[in-house]
Amino acid sequence: MRVAAGMTTEFAAGLLGVPRTNVPNMESGRSGISADRVRTLASNYGCADEELVEALAAMAGERDKGWWEKYRGRLPASFLDIAEMEWRARRLRIALTVHMPGILQTEQHARAVFEAVIPRLPAADVDVRVAHRLARQQVLDRQDPPQVDVIIHEAALRMQFGGPAVARGQLEHLLHVGERDHVTLRVIPFAAGSFPGAGQSVIYAGVDVPALDTVELDSTHGAEFIDTDMQLQKYRAQLDAMEAVALAPAASRDVIRALADDL
Repeated sequence: MRVAAGMTTEFAAGLLGVPRTNVPNMESGRSGISADRVRTLASNYGCADEELVEALAAMAGERDKGWWEKYRGRLPASFLDIAEMEWRARRLRIALTVHMPGILQTEQHARAVFEAVIPRLPAADVDVRVAHRLARQQVLDRQDPPQVDVIIHEAALRMQFGGPAVARGQLEHLLHVGERDHVTLRVIPFAAGSFPGAGQSVIYAGVDVPALDTVELDSTHGAEFIDTDMQLQKYRAQLDAMEAVALAPAASRDVIRALADDL
């Protein structure tokens, strides 16, 4: 809001009566800000989107600590950010071509993934990462879970992380989770050929206020979070295009079942 309004951090600091250095910390979430201060800033920035302002004010007033906080200091901050992003979402759209979605991985699959990273992790660090990845799955079991729409390429289904037995268990787990009403699985077969976003792993977290949607991109350097309007439009269109070339849910289940039976 501040940048769009052409305002400086000095201007914002003057409005709040705080040192200039406090403003970037508030904007990045490194320090707290009250709901009243959010409204003060939004008003002076000329923001007319009342729904957005009230959503931000509600976020500022939250004082509860999520389950992921117990991992702070034990894992990179991006791990906690992904968990919170998933927990706050009303809808998750996930697309992967090589890996299984983190919230759908079995313990054995997740362990095989973390044991393969470079540089190699000590056993204790692997244990913490696996525990955190499994804990992320509680978002699927809460009273009001998000709608989860997953697109998985056939390549990911055929990857045998941990060997054939682990791979079969992972495919069986996918079929089990896919039976839930709020989870939809679609498979892109090899026969589909090229499609937008073929080389990316994407999590699109949609919330009640679209301006607060977030995209997480996975890479060997860690998670990258994207939230500008133009970028969000791009990834919505990309996910729509991927869904268009993917098999229907029933046909996707048939593919997963056939691959599991072959192992």
